[in-house]
Amino acid sequence: MSKKDIILISALQLLAEKGVHNTPMSAIAKAAGTGMGTIYNYFPNKDILINEIYVDIKQKEKAVYLSFDQNQPIKTQFEGYFTSIIDFFIENPIYFLFMEQLQASPIITEESKKKGLISVDPVVQLLIKGKQERVIKDIEINELFLFIGGAVLSYLRWYFLQKDTTEISCLNQTKMVWDAIKE
Repeated sequence: MSKKDIILISALQLLAEKGVHNTPMSAIAKAAGTGMGTIYNYFPNKDILINEIYVDIKQKEKAVYLSFDQNQPIKTQFEGYFTSIIDFFIENPIYFLFMEQLQASPIITEESKKKGLISVDPVVQLLIKGKQERVIKDIEINELFLFIGGAVLSYLRWYFLQKDTTEISCLNQTKMVWDAIKE
């Protein structure tokens, strides 16, 4: 593993646990077992480091959508998307802890946001197709995506606070979100 990778992994762990604003670069360097000079060679400041982690997670998130079968009904595709993204974050809770902190953060640059949007393009295309076929409500894509994303975020927050959860709770959430956006 490269020194840069070790820094990224250490930073992700600390930023997720302690918070973006409560984690100094010195703590990241210490956790990575490197000096401040080395960390600044790779990342001139903490915002650049955070943006790189953000984009990396979004790249990994993209794999969630690779198995979409575009020949299936829109509802089936949507259900697959919704449960897959929830499963992705349940399987990677550290990603969720990190990303949750950055929901409305000015730290994430426009360039990073654009790279992040590429990962969810299959879902955007599904929503566009659903609107065209009058299966999904004629509401702006950004608003639909905001609603769906909010439902994912709320469910995951609830999920990680529970001691016992069942698969049915995710299925119920999926059904309620679909019922809200379908025509």
